[in-house]
Amino acid sequence: MQTDIDPRNLIGRKAFDRTGTKIGTVDEVYLDDATGAPEWAAVRTGLFSRDAFVPLEPSEIVDDALRVPFDRSLIRQAPDFGVGRHLSPEQELQLYHHYGLSPGRDQWQSPDESPDLGK
Repeated sequence: MQTDIDPRNLIGRKAFDRTGTKIGTVDEVYLDDATGAPEWAAVRTGLFSRDAFVPLEPSEIVDDALRVPFDRSLIRQAPDFGVGRHLSPEQELQLYHHYGLSPGRDQWQSPDESPDLGK
């Protein structure tokens, strides 16, 4: 997790995809159960007032906004687990797979380098 992302300051920030297209506004931040580090943000997309979960690693704060290095279409297609509830390990795994990320928080792959999830 990037040390410059403070969960207390994320709520209400605008979120943009990797091309600079607005996704929505950060609604909630979810912390890792083991470390307490911010791991996921729920972004209110405005699409039927739905929240989409985005990974905070490898996202970053740029010009006072959250920049998520994925396309808006991929973000809007993320599994919808509702907000205000705890994410189960199975739900987190679904999100990692959706974004082509490794659950090991040290490394990530871009969507173009997504692993074969059939293994």
